[in-house]
Amino acid sequence: MFNGVEFDPTMLRIGAMNLQLHGIENPNLIPKDALSESNSDLREAYTLVLANPPFKGSLDYDAVDDAILQTVKTKKTELLFLGLILRLLKIGGRAAVIVPDGVLFGSSNAHKQLRKHLIEEHRLQAVVSMPSGVFKPYAGVSTAILFFTKTGTGGTDHVWFYDMQADGFTLDDKRTPTITSDIPDIIKRFHKLHLETDRLRTDKSFFVPLNEIIENNYDLSINRYKNVTYEEVFYKTPKSIIEELEEIDQERNIILTKLKQLLS
Repeated sequence: MFNGVEFDPTMLRIGAMNLQLHGIENPNLIPKDALSESNSDLREAYTLVLANPPFKGSLDYDAVDDAILQTVKTKKTELLFLGLILRLLKIGGRAAVIVPDGVLFGSSNAHKQLRKHLIEEHRLQAVVSMPSGVFKPYAGVSTAILFFTKTGTGGTDHVWFYDMQADGFTLDDKRTPTITSDIPDIIKRFHKLHLETDRLRTDKSFFVPLNEIIENNYDLSINRYKNVTYEEVFYKTPKSIIEELEEIDQERNIILTKLKQLLS
């Protein structure tokens, strides 16, 4: 049931030990470079992929399986792994993948190509935006989780967005536990998406229709669609502020005069 691909022997040993400590006695850990030709035989093998791919890595084209490059021609690992995941999934298979924010709105041809492929050729269900501190102290990059299903025939009619603001820990390097977390609300709403249709763009979560995403060049950044309401703030006029300062100055002079009288 549980499978993993890793070319680093040390990571394989650590992963095997970790799985065994959690009751998975016979994990299937494959000693290969997941993005290379050596792993090209692994296709449409899985019904579920959970992944947190490497961010900001770079590989030469000749080090990457051609089938992945056909989906997205790039050297960026965060995009290549999404192409790999689509290759690994069976039709109807689902994925939840953590990606850096740049994947959502990057303007390069590869970024647009991948987002278009994911939206038009498969079913993108949800984008959960996470605050920048969730990976501290190791990294401060802003990230999001993409939830999608491999169909090969499309199926994206609208995408659910959620603006996570807290995950149960402080967002500094200490990551101290707190009582504030959006995760229970995300899980609750994700399992009842049919009740989300009336949500406003000012709420934490809402739907965005496919045609609007296409019009915005397949941009998947929540800030592109979220409406922010600002409370109107009224400030005192300069004249009233000066009058208040004059009153304070008069009071100060009266108190100062009394103090001098006491000391004389």
